[in-house]
Amino acid sequence: MKLDRAASLRPDARERVHGVTMDNLNSDISVNDTQETTEISAPLRSRREFLGAAAATSGSAILSAELVPETARASTDQVAEFVLPPATKAVTPFKVHVPEAALDDLKRRLAITRWPNKEPVADWSQGVPLSKAQALVEYWRTRYDWRRAERSLNALPQFRTQLDGLGVHFIHVRSEHPDALPIIFTHGWPGSVIEFLQLIAPLVDPTAHGGKPDDAFHVVIPSLPGFGFSDKPTEPGWRLPRIAKVWGVLMQRLGYTRYVAQGGDWGAGVTTWMAKQQLRGLAAIHLNLPVLFPPPPSSGGYTAAEQGVLAQLGKYASDGSGYAAIQGTRPQTLGYGLADSPVGQAVWIYEKFKEWTDNHGNPEDALRLDAMLDDISLYWFTDTAASSARLYYESFGKDFVRMPLELPVAVSIFRGDFFNPPKAWGDQTYSKLFYWNEVPKGGHFAALEQPELFVAELRKSFAQLR
Repeated sequence: MKLDRAASLRPDARERVHGVTMDNLNSDISVNDTQETTEISAPLRSRREFLGAAAATSGSAILSAELVPETARASTDQVAEFVLPPATKAVTPFKVHVPEAALDDLKRRLAITRWPNKEPVADWSQGVPLSKAQALVEYWRTRYDWRRAERSLNALPQFRTQLDGLGVHFIHVRSEHPDALPIIFTHGWPGSVIEFLQLIAPLVDPTAHGGKPDDAFHVVIPSLPGFGFSDKPTEPGWRLPRIAKVWGVLMQRLGYTRYVAQGGDWGAGVTTWMAKQQLRGLAAIHLNLPVLFPPPPSSGGYTAAEQGVLAQLGKYASDGSGYAAIQGTRPQTLGYGLADSPVGQAVWIYEKFKEWTDNHGNPEDALRLDAMLDDISLYWFTDTAASSARLYYESFGKDFVRMPLELPVAVSIFRGDFFNPPKAWGDQTYSKLFYWNEVPKGGHFAALEQPELFVAELRKSFAQLR
């Protein structure tokens, strides 16, 4: 039997199939790389320009509510729909519960995986080594506990609300300190709200975590459209500028008249657009992996430090950007494989944990296996491989660009990230750059890799604005 519509189910069955319970939560929310140097005749303002120039010169010139119903197949012919509840403009409490049938289906798929032949190299140069992939999948199948991840999420106040016609999921935790500074975090790909969970307690309750009352924040963490438990857009147009505006509406709906914003990766793009639009109430932003690209060289050429950064960009263009080219051009075709194969989805993300974290050759040097699988599992159970990739199609070559900003900007560079732009580029781009620090540890997923250092950066930077 196939369940074509959740509406045809009994109320109790509908709740189980939806995978969501609507228990009320207490909240204060009111509803009301290369080595040669050549000149660049014009600045590179976007990733697309950069990658195009790299392709043309082999890299040398660069040295200059409705989540569409999804199926979770069980071992029988029955198909149970995993559907999010419709969102309205009300701020509605939300909890996560993946149906047991979906967990069983995952284990079944993992057990019958057809593996490719072993790579003919002794490193990660062709992608995730077979032995690493098999070890990851065996752990996922036999030892990993998704219910633990659910409990962590459900211990926090989560909500859904409709913004510009789309249901958006978010975590909202208010501090007991009355003068706490509201902050909205935006994740990237292949990230999620899970990246920020370790930050919440020290930010909302600083006195219990080595801080002062003046360090307190009210924390808002939304899931990007097409990611996690936010709805999947069903029409084009959900680009970074639109998301930025929607985040402003969300903060107004939550009653915040003055707030700050933070982001890295796509989150840096959204946050930068928020500052560019000078949204009402936005006082300042903090970026890790700021959206900065090389300006034209001075008469003396690029400095040695700048040449090192250009080499990082060259390496990314020639060896590290294939995922973005695929997601930016054929997200739907990619989605068929990742939506049907949990192993495909897992290694697509696992490789980035290896390439982008501050590690010594293995992603496990930087992140616990459970932490990586929490994120991977979220993508799998919500079937968001294609919908998350579409953000690249929408915005990668259009909106992820260098933008001069007039709003106050703080930047933390985590040295283990794949790109470490120099402060000089920031000075030329941000007229009110009030904080810049280079953190010796941590990479692209800095909040997940080094939460204590990340919290310290937020406290130090925004202390100047309180």
